[in-house]
Amino acid sequence: MEQELISKKELLEKYGISYGALYRWKRKGLIPEEWFIKKATVTGQETFFPRALICERMELIQKQKDDVSLEELSRRLASASEERETLVLDTAFGRKSFYLKDIKRVLLDLGNGKQKDITKDILGGSI
Repeated sequence: MEQELISKKELLEKYGISYGALYRWKRKGLIPEEWFIKKATVTGQETFFPRALICERMELIQKQKDDVSLEELSRRLASASEERETLVLDTAFGRKSFYLKDIKRVLLDLGNGKQKDITKDILGGSI
């Protein structure tokens, strides 16, 4: 299943934020680098984000930014992100991320009707 993406332009408009604010939040660690997905389009290269993840994060930042410093919010998110470690797959079709806590098994399809369980090879003791 392909994850739904939102363009940077659409994101900025939806949340009424500036380009500068978005990249300041990225530098502060509020938005993970791997969420910035570069894709070729008919108008050139554009940046997209995983819609569900970025929208949830934008709403959290906007709710808390007036009550908590960006540095404190970044610390809180960093400690929460330890529970949200992800497996990231870069493919010819784009990037996909999966939370480690949600992964049950990792199977390699050998193309001959056989599969090899590589869960421990990929995740070690993470699951």
